[in-house]
Amino acid sequence: MDAAPQIIKTNVGIVGGGPAGLMLSHLLSRAGIDNIVIEKRDHDTIHNTHRAGILEAGSVKMLTDTGVDGRVLTEGHRHDGIDLRFNGVSHRLDFQELVGESVWLYPQNEVFVDLAAARKRDGGDVRFSVTDSEVLDLETDVPKIRFIDADGQRFEVHADSIAGTDGSQGICKRAIPAEERTDNFIAYPFAWFGILTQAPPSAPELIYANSEHGFALISQRNESVQRMYFQCDPTEDVSDWTEDQIWNELQKRVDGPDGFTLKRGPIFEKMVLPFRSYVCEPMRYGNLFLAGDAGHTVPPTGAKGLNLALADVKVLFDAIEMFYATGSRDLLDGYSDNALERVWKAQNFSYWMTSMLHSRNDHSSFERKRIQGELNSVVTSRYGQQYLAEAYTGWPHG
Repeated sequence: MDAAPQIIKTNVGIVGGGPAGLMLSHLLSRAGIDNIVIEKRDHDTIHNTHRAGILEAGSVKMLTDTGVDGRVLTEGHRHDGIDLRFNGVSHRLDFQELVGESVWLYPQNEVFVDLAAARKRDGGDVRFSVTDSEVLDLETDVPKIRFIDADGQRFEVHADSIAGTDGSQGICKRAIPAEERTDNFIAYPFAWFGILTQAPPSAPELIYANSEHGFALISQRNESVQRMYFQCDPTEDVSDWTEDQIWNELQKRVDGPDGFTLKRGPIFEKMVLPFRSYVCEPMRYGNLFLAGDAGHTVPPTGAKGLNLALADVKVLFDAIEMFYATGSRDLLDGYSDNALERVWKAQNFSYWMTSMLHSRNDHSSFERKRIQGELNSVVTSRYGQQYLAEAYTGWPHG
């Protein structure tokens, strides 16, 4: 007969030890609110899962102003704008001139490294490589998390609340009964073929290219490794593409009268990223609160994924802090509505950017030319540019 699990009593149990869960843990600990984080993956797996990262000004401020680490400022790359390129012509949007903000190119796995190091430095209770995790008694005053740790010891966490920051495939969202939640979802008829290449940057800032051949994004990672994408079918097999074919496909989508030429190098990673938009409503069930990809996902066109997760964390932290400071549950009760206000703004922006920049097989000549008119409307209007710049660099947190 299995031994009874060891009981851990805490204020907040956090399921998911990615950037969202670790940032929430960091903020709570700074406020003197006890918490524990469990994560099914090991530290190195998360660290070595390469994901792009454009951080809004508010996200950078969360990292630096709360004492996580300043590496984002020293090793990240500040970008003061982007290029919208269509009909082979680039149109730079100057974020600083338009809205007085910038974004930082800094991979998500590096954000994780900084947060994990900060939790270790500050004595945070973070358990990696757990198995058999489950959440239960969510509608009671003592919601619980059960798990087995990396050493095979069984535990049961008794908390006042549980934060579900365990991503789109996690257990927390699915613990909300189907009749208690609405799954708002769309799938897009295209994906991104992504590469990592050993090459110098092709441009100083990101290029979002719309062409008759489909969309391409020319991004960076650092001075010697670059990340690029082109629109493809969701069923595309990366093994069918040679390096020359990939480079030729990317080049023809950015070709123009200015002779812009990509800087090529060996390709060491290839992947296909399907596109979907999803929002769980509500983002709260009893004493379970969802944050980040556990509650919503966006296509990467608007660079909102991690930023939206950190914005959720700020709203949730403010609510939890008020509860322990005053006993008021007002912000906890309003968490879902408050978080969803920004979520739907970000969904709209991500959908708009995606629809404006990508082509579809079922587009008529009218629709293709209408999109050209939309792009022209953005780049020839200060107000159009300002809307894009404001949404891209991010709205205030909290």
